[in-house]
Amino acid sequence: MKGLSRRQIGLIAAVFAAVIVAGALHYSGVEPLVVFIVAAVALAGVAWLVAFATEAVGAQFGPSVTGVLQSTLGNLPELFIVIFAIKAGEITVAQTSILGSILANSLLVLGATIVIGARVSGGLMTFSKRLPNDTATLLMLAVFIITLLGLSESVGDRASSHQVEISVIGAFCLLGVYGAWLIPYLRHGAANEEGTGHHAAVSLPSAIGLLAIAGVSAAFVSDWFVLALDPAVEKIGISKTFTGLVIVAIAGNAVENTTALVLAAKRQHDLAISVVKNSVAQIAVFLFPLLVLISTAFDTKLTFVLAPIFIGALVLTALAIWQITGDGEAYEYEGWALIAIYVILAVIAFYE
Repeated sequence: MKGLSRRQIGLIAAVFAAVIVAGALHYSGVEPLVVFIVAAVALAGVAWLVAFATEAVGAQFGPSVTGVLQSTLGNLPELFIVIFAIKAGEITVAQTSILGSILANSLLVLGATIVIGARVSGGLMTFSKRLPNDTATLLMLAVFIITLLGLSESVGDRASSHQVEISVIGAFCLLGVYGAWLIPYLRHGAANEEGTGHHAAVSLPSAIGLLAIAGVSAAFVSDWFVLALDPAVEKIGISKTFTGLVIVAIAGNAVENTTALVLAAKRQHDLAISVVKNSVAQIAVFLFPLLVLISTAFDTKLTFVLAPIFIGALVLTALAIWQITGDGEAYEYEGWALIAIYVILAVIAFYE
């Protein structure tokens, strides 16, 4: 492909090689732990490929449109992981993967983005405050239904026997609100923002082709990953909660782990924050409710009912990111604070 550097060609080739190796190991009946590890690496590679191709597609747009595009396509690996987990009856992995994605992006990725952005800008990172406040509102909406269903489950009232029905209705409500927010947000962004300021590494047709290949690869690798998960987790000796909350979440969200950090280092602060915040909003009020609706086609149903400790984590996370980013600026220590919160959550999940 014209315009690609040798390094970029090498990375793309490495991603395809990782996918092929993961498939070969899966179909040859190799030790599941090996398949699990290689598939996780392949997922991270596919996530990077999606980010790379999406950046080329969105080169002509401003931070709002590009951030939504990158977040939407960047969640492909996570989408497939959860679908295959639900299909396999791994509801704990499915729920904690979604929850882990919200927490990893809200705390770990956002925190690291702030640390880097503030460091290259003399200690203070500044950005538009509209998206952080919008994200806080959308996240609190998701937290509302999750908290109410959690309380209903804990006290065993009449509503607790209708979790699936309430979750489905709630899913439609969340999707409706997300659509009502997204359309004006994109219109405003397209009308008022300039391009991202960089030249696309590949042509639009080539980028779309890479996205198509990455999407198919994400579907296959996610299936292999989930099938190897049970025996691998048992052999390693870690809980499924930790696996979903930390390992799957980080592997499936490698897009934000790399793209936002690079953008922050380049002082493209609005775009960096847009990528992370859009991902948080999308997972909470688009991906999660969408998967709730998709799960109705399977024997295992996904609902908004979570364990009390994770409901508390979501509530406090929503408050933390609103307090830190709601004013459109963040200091380096605030980024470290978000990272510290994530580490504490990961440790708690490890012992769950």
